Amino acid sequence: MRNYLLFIILLFSYQAVNAQTETVADLYDTDRVKELRLTFKQQTWPAILDSLRTNGDDLLVGQARIDGSTYKNVGVRYRGSRSFKVGSKRNPLFIKLNFIDKKQNHQGYKKIKLSNSLRDPSMVREVLGFEIARKYMIAPKANYVKVYINDAYYGLFVSIEAVDKEFLETHFGSDDRTFFKSTPDLTTYNAKGCMPNVFGALAYEEDVNCYMHNYELESDEGWDDLIALTDILNNKPEQIASVLDVDQTLWMLAFNNVLVNLSSYSGHKSQNYYLYQNEKGQFTPIIWDLNLAFGSYKNATAGSDLSLKELQDLDPLLHIDNKYKPLISQLLKNPVYKKAYLSHIRTILYDNFDNGWYEERATELQELIAGPFVDDSNQRYHYRDFQKSLTSTVGEKSKIPGIIELMAKRSKMLKKHQELRVIPPSISEVNVLKREQYASVLLNTFTVSAKVDKLPKKVKLYYRYNKAELYTEIVMEDDGKNKDAKANDDVYTVTIPKGNGSVEYYIVAENTAAISFSPSNYMFERHVAKITEIN
Repeated sequence: MRNYLLFIILLFSYQAVNAQTETVADLYDTDRVKELRLTFKQQTWPAILDSLRTNGDDLLVGQARIDGSTYKNVGVRYRGSRSFKVGSKRNPLFIKLNFIDKKQNHQGYKKIKLSNSLRDPSMVREVLGFEIARKYMIAPKANYVKVYINDAYYGLFVSIEAVDKEFLETHFGSDDRTFFKSTPDLTTYNAKGCMPNVFGALAYEEDVNCYMHNYELESDEGWDDLIALTDILNNKPEQIASVLDVDQTLWMLAFNNVLVNLSSYSGHKSQNYYLYQNEKGQFTPIIWDLNLAFGSYKNATAGSDLSLKELQDLDPLLHIDNKYKPLISQLLKNPVYKKAYLSHIRTILYDNFDNGWYEERATELQELIAGPFVDDSNQRYHYRDFQKSLTSTVGEKSKIPGIIELMAKRSKMLKKHQELRVIPPSISEVNVLKREQYASVLLNTFTVSAKVDKLPKKVKLYYRYNKAELYTEIVMEDDGKNKDAKANDDVYTVTIPKGNGSVEYYIVAENTAAISFSPSNYMFERHVAKITEIN
């Protein structure tokens, strides 16, 4: 009887623990509004945080409680440049959970960055923008959090995953390689002899001081690596793939253009992106700070703000001939890179905007946060601005476009643009040949086939046997050979070794005008085949 009772107790204990584990959501779960409570001993904490932000980067020690978990001796300070204001009751916040205890973290996260959504009355630009970005490139997570300070409601904020050592380790498998952030110093003039007003555009200059004015070194060293990158980009662009992850860069540039994200490399100041050097020696860009996306920042170059119509009609080839934007102009000189860039624009457009998904998602996000927004007495915007911010321009001076107001017409324009209305190759019926029924010999190779029409010139397969490997490129043929049943039937095949018995791959097809990929978001999803499944 005692053993039976013990069994029942253990069973219920296990179920209770399991149920608790299942209900613990990720810090950046977008399906619910999270709660963060900060406690400071000092009742004058607003003045202290103002002073710390104005006079340096010191942090105020306090306690944080996140969804019921308490963390002592965390460091807190105000963050932001334009979004910070002395005396504001709703400044953005930075919380360092491991300020004193270096091992302290919440679900592996050691830093929390909270945005007050400057110039975004909708409060969806960042969460929606990062959600789209993560479909195609390495980008931070983002969601919503209600912040309380000393038990008083401080406001509704957007919480954005920090691009720090933990982020790099997660996405790159390392955190100790060269790491930069584009942070042009807009308050002082560049050093004597440096090019004026190039900001973070990756212009080549011999003097390292010219770089120090526009980039922040986040690693222990690496200025020589950055100079080498800009030298090759500007002077030897045919070698650019050796020092830059070109495809991730093209995705970022396509994203900036489609979403009219001009507070970025694609805008006047060439800012708000990181560069991390991967294990292949290539810099990978990581997008940052999207509160001004969807046309809230309106300067593509120096000069007056673009009008709503100019934002809607923004050229998908913006800066293609601008020598002061080499990441765009130099890359798009390469015909293959240009086709890939336009393909990425097409993918982002059709995946998220032409089908109306962005409108549904933006509405869902606003419904999620409507209550906390109304309760936020420190909000810069009235609830009526929040309500109309998806469909109408808000503000007499700043004139922040409604997201749907901007993107509905932009989507139609892009679809009709001469560079995007070309017909790309169509890739379908992707298969791996299986062993014939009753065949006595097991297959020891993979034969991949795909139907590709719309006049392809080249069809290539990129494959690897594990994630640590580089992709191997091989041409697929429609010539009636190599297990291709019939020549010129639009079915392309190729045979590759079985490797370790499992392979992941994607297909690239190019015609005279465009490039297509299968899967379209091949950077994060690939076709997979296992030798056991085809035998």
